[in-house]
Amino acid sequence: MAKKARQRISYVLELDHSSSGGHRLGVNGLAVDRDNDILYSGGRDGVICAWDLNLDLQNVSNHDRISRDAKSQPTTKFRASTQAHTHWVNDIVLASNNSALVSASSDLTVKVWRPELGDTEPSTIGQHADYVKCVATPSSADWVASGGLDRKISLWDLNGKGKSLEIDVRGEDVSEKASVYALSVNRNILASGGPESVVRLWDPKSGKRITKLVGHTDNIRAILMNEAGDTVMTASSDQTVKVWSVTAGRCMYTLTMHNDSVWSLFSEDPELDVFYSSDRSGFIVKTDTRGTIEMDEGLSVAVAQEHDGVSKVVACGDYIWTASSSSSINRWTNVETGPDAQLPDLFRHLRVGSPASRTRKPSVEAADGSAKNEIPAKSILRMSNTAAFPPDLNDPPESNSTLGIPPRKGSEILMDPTVPVVEPIHHLPEETIEGQNGLVKHKLLNDRRRVLTLDTAGDVLLWDLIRCEVIQRFGKKHLEDVEPEVNTLEAVAPWCSIDTSSGNLTVVLEPFNCFDAEMYADELILAEPVDFREDQRINLGRWILRYLFAKLIDEEIKRDESYRHKLNEAVEKRQAATRRNPPTSISIPASNVQGWERNESPVSTPRANGANYPMTPGLGIGTATPAVNMLASEYAVTPGSPLDKTTSHQFNRSSGDDYFSGGISSVDAPAKAPTTPAATDQAPTKDETSKSPVDTKDKEKDTAKSPSTPFGKKFRMGMSFGTKKLGRSASSNIEKPTVAEEKPEENKSESSSNHEKEIDDNFRGVIQKIQKDYEKQLLEAPDHFIETKITPALPIDAPVLKLPSGTKVIIQEETSGGSANLYRGTVLSVGVDADIIEEKAPMWLGEVLLTNVIPQKEPVKVSFVLHPWKDSLPSLATTDGNNRLNANRMLRVKKILAYVAERIDPHFEEPEPGTLKPEEYLELYCNDQLLPNTMSLATLRAHIWKGGNDVVLYYKANGRKDIPKELPQPTLDDPAVSDPGGLTAIPPIATVS
Repeated sequence: MAKKARQRISYVLELDHSSSGGHRLGVNGLAVDRDNDILYSGGRDGVICAWDLNLDLQNVSNHDRISRDAKSQPTTKFRASTQAHTHWVNDIVLASNNSALVSASSDLTVKVWRPELGDTEPSTIGQHADYVKCVATPSSADWVASGGLDRKISLWDLNGKGKSLEIDVRGEDVSEKASVYALSVNRNILASGGPESVVRLWDPKSGKRITKLVGHTDNIRAILMNEAGDTVMTASSDQTVKVWSVTAGRCMYTLTMHNDSVWSLFSEDPELDVFYSSDRSGFIVKTDTRGTIEMDEGLSVAVAQEHDGVSKVVACGDYIWTASSSSSINRWTNVETGPDAQLPDLFRHLRVGSPASRTRKPSVEAADGSAKNEIPAKSILRMSNTAAFPPDLNDPPESNSTLGIPPRKGSEILMDPTVPVVEPIHHLPEETIEGQNGLVKHKLLNDRRRVLTLDTAGDVLLWDLIRCEVIQRFGKKHLEDVEPEVNTLEAVAPWCSIDTSSGNLTVVLEPFNCFDAEMYADELILAEPVDFREDQRINLGRWILRYLFAKLIDEEIKRDESYRHKLNEAVEKRQAATRRNPPTSISIPASNVQGWERNESPVSTPRANGANYPMTPGLGIGTATPAVNMLASEYAVTPGSPLDKTTSHQFNRSSGDDYFSGGISSVDAPAKAPTTPAATDQAPTKDETSKSPVDTKDKEKDTAKSPSTPFGKKFRMGMSFGTKKLGRSASSNIEKPTVAEEKPEENKSESSSNHEKEIDDNFRGVIQKIQKDYEKQLLEAPDHFIETKITPALPIDAPVLKLPSGTKVIIQEETSGGSANLYRGTVLSVGVDADIIEEKAPMWLGEVLLTNVIPQKEPVKVSFVLHPWKDSLPSLATTDGNNRLNANRMLRVKKILAYVAERIDPHFEEPEPGTLKPEEYLELYCNDQLLPNTMSLATLRAHIWKGGNDVVLYYKANGRKDIPKELPQPTLDDPAVSDPGGLTAIPPIATVS
């Protein structure tokens, strides 16, 4: 079975103050529906917009021209839009008689949108393995062709039949540049082009290659094909437009009216006699070759020039629309280029005298015979290097008036050092369809919870990634100038990545690191206060996921209640039957050897209804938020309690393994027995079987229970030197109850294995596991009611968030070319879409949301050395002179000071009201800098120490309390300070001599 692709969760923060309609980033695609007077646009923000043009696109009238000359008010109105894609829309095309709009995107999908049929969201008709760059369709056809960077051309049926044909462009050549950037198609021929600079012709019915056309020297960016399929026109980054004869298999004309990379071609003429082109420098050119004998004798004029490169140009009626890297779309007045075109006198004389011009077909656009403004001479372009028209204005006018062609050849014109300046006819657009502001730049701050963004208007915003909202605005500034004002001195583990390529702020959560980052709860500013434990930490990944999918959790709880209700109805019936037929005798079960009743019912799983269980002694201070399962420490119980066993079994860990197990550890410390409540659970058993080899461990345990100082007594319950032996011992203690409980089920091993095979590897698989546990419980205790095993994170572990309703939630899957969307919704719709999410979402997400279990991961530790400042206080070095220690990267300075105080202060006592805390009379320095008490080891290492070796720290007294300079004699069992690390005891780093 193939390995399942890795899945990720993304969420998109809602941009505020958004007006209705308009793109946030540049526009890549345009399409005009002439019959319905609608303009469609596809942008780099993944949005497709529809605009009501309110223009007469069927004919050109005097009224239209007069109104344009009079600069009438804008007529275009926003009609509709859809967030079709999560990445750039690279191309759009109208298909099926303009009833369907097909889009190609860098999110690897090809989608179809039918707004006239009431579709609010487009549907996916196909997917590539890499960015999809272009789409094309024959007129009135019900299929489209798409091409992309995966070097494939796919044909898709628009009626839901999926892919009908796939063409591998590489073929036998195996070209690494075979990506498809341009397509054109009719019913018999499909033409493709790309970076290999070769035009390839294919049979769209069989997928076989017909021929290839070689001549361009750079990337082919656009392709047109005439209705008969015997002429192909291509535009290239080599600054040329070439016209090819399919029958002859060669290039017929090379047109050079552009001086930059040609990006777009457009024509509605079946014979391509009139076409439009645009280039990287922003020029929009109209070329008219109607009635000419040689194509390069036609008229080519520079209609307008944009400030940016024009990625798409379309024309309809008497209007031209252009798209560029701006979020706005410009509409320009078209130019008359037919026989009635108003040319300068010299040019008109040459055109009248030309045999070709006398045979030109009448222009439909000029049928009304109205006069138009004269086309400036500087706007007329020479179509090719050998073209006779227009004349060189540097020549004497009489030679031009006498002869019908310029006296110099095209090659001589190229050698002329004087380069004519091209001046477009229009300097301002007739109308601008305004876009909106999108994000173009970002900077993730050191706390990894806030991010600075810069939008297209130049405004700088500060976002909170957890609350999904803007928290501060800085106006029009440089992002680099604002960063020092808001950044903090922190070092937080990477837990997300930021993407602004679509103009929105997208946060991506990967399963391998989204649970790595935590923050201390006392740093939170909450609307409603929460009684957190001391030094509790909040896992950022778990926190945001809990409320992105809050509606889904609510829905799953309702479904679980309904499922259990049916099971419990059967239990009620059995109980009622038992009451009607009471047993004739009562058997009294024998008591357990430990003297307490066994309770193996999984019903005692901690619930999300706020049930309170007795806390383990010492966990009030020794516990912070667990790194793997915070719920377990919340419901930790007194050692020896039956509930303790079931809790340990549920979470696969001892309830005593709290946040501080394996705390500050000496690198060379000998292995010590566990001091967790789980180890204490077995003490009565060991007392009764005193001949067991584990007696030595009991002695070590008893020694560990006798702290040398009152401070050690306070931290003893959850703190110990982390060692390799300790890690194994803790693990074995955890597993023993599980093995004992499963022994009676050995005869059902075959059935159990079959059940395991039925578990789906997705979100639904977690629900299936829970339901199978219910069934197992009914088999073991058929008269006991089933209680829920859905245990989402509580507010103490994930404080309540009220996310904006427009926050989008996306589930993606890795592919060879990037990522593909499996699901897209909002924080409000995830509950309604529960069935889809159960099928598409990964299993790890279900475990986090429904059982509050995150993947276990060994915490990162930092090694450091403690020295007294100028020998003003006793040294912590052991008898062999080694004082190297290690602790979790999130350990705070005040905990290190507490560790120091316990060892050097003979009068140290458990802090009480009115007494000085260690951080109040001790100070810690690194590189001669006084360290804040709340600074973590990770921050200290990254911003203060700035080195790769062991961090060297110095402690000193500030004079508020007298401390003797002689160190008390250490005992064999020297206690260690707690560590806000992981759930299990982690062995210290290897000794470095």
